[in-house]
Amino acid sequence: MGKGGMSQGGDEKGEGEVNMAAWLLGVNNLKIQPFILPPLGPYDVRVGMKAVGICGSDVHYLKKLRLAHFIVKEPMVIGHECAGIIEEVGIEVKSLVPGDRVALEPGISCWQCQLCKEGRYNLCPDMKFFATPPVHGSLANQVVHPADLCFKLPENVSLEEGAMCEPLSVGVHACRRANIGPESNVLIMGAGPIGLVTLLAARAFGAPRIVIVDVDDYRLSVAKDLGADGIVKVSTNTQDVDEEVVQIHKAMGARVDVTFDCAGFDKTMSTALSATSAGGKVCLVGMGHNEMMVPLTSAAAREVDVVGVFRYKNTWPLCIEFLRSGKIDVKPLITHRFGFSQQEVEEAFETSARGGTAIKVMFNL
Repeated sequence: MGKGGMSQGGDEKGEGEVNMAAWLLGVNNLKIQPFILPPLGPYDVRVGMKAVGICGSDVHYLKKLRLAHFIVKEPMVIGHECAGIIEEVGIEVKSLVPGDRVALEPGISCWQCQLCKEGRYNLCPDMKFFATPPVHGSLANQVVHPADLCFKLPENVSLEEGAMCEPLSVGVHACRRANIGPESNVLIMGAGPIGLVTLLAARAFGAPRIVIVDVDDYRLSVAKDLGADGIVKVSTNTQDVDEEVVQIHKAMGARVDVTFDCAGFDKTMSTALSATSAGGKVCLVGMGHNEMMVPLTSAAAREVDVVGVFRYKNTWPLCIEFLRSGKIDVKPLITHRFGFSQQEVEEAFETSARGGTAIKVMFNL
């Protein structure tokens, strides 16, 4: 089940305290229950969780018990955006000591397959990833995790910011995949949490002009506050694509070199393919639809490349450096905070699912 934990029960931690976690038991059914941790291996650490963010995938599992081809078939601990404090280290761990504040990369790859050996471990078919069934997640008092996936935080980076390295990593990996630089004008479809961290990452990578598109006025205003050069409000109607592309080009005032689709719907991908300039790139980051009907032929005739993005690889050190240096500030994205009680866990997930003014909902444990 991965290092995060293995089953329900009464595992003793610390001085007789029971390790508790938020278990997904069914549709809209989250319960805080005991969580047995696996034995601490020689290269593992035991981490006291201090900050855990709610991701859209967590909400999706709560509402549907599935996301794409991943299906929750048995009780599972939720959560994967996390940071905490080292409480115990395995006998072979030299890089960390108890008391160190760390951000956790949630995916454990096999390091044996061809993709892992090529360095593309995010595509490992045997990946064990927090809160991707059947692997347990990290919304718990404590978890056990490999030391080499725990990254020490500088003094000026908070634990909440450390937890934000996970969503920020998606934006950083997307920018790497698209080769974003000082000559890349960027269009972003979707001003949700991933669209907003992609905006921050693209700016940090040197993008001179960034336009962001969404259906929601509030999220567009947040994007503007975070530094978007232009915002365009769009509809959900596919028939409006041509007219909206004109608005996007007007807002950009230049070539659209790279478009990040951070929603992943027919409409957003159709807009991305149409708005991107000849010879440009479209990066599909969001996974709203498993299948799409999009104008691929006309985009291919303009040699618009379509690039896939799945999670991230080797991003935590750069994310932490962006936060340490102040080149990226994720703090404005954290809009709601909750403690770790049964009532607060339920309220937090309801808040995240409602949307509205909620961008990133964070647990403080």
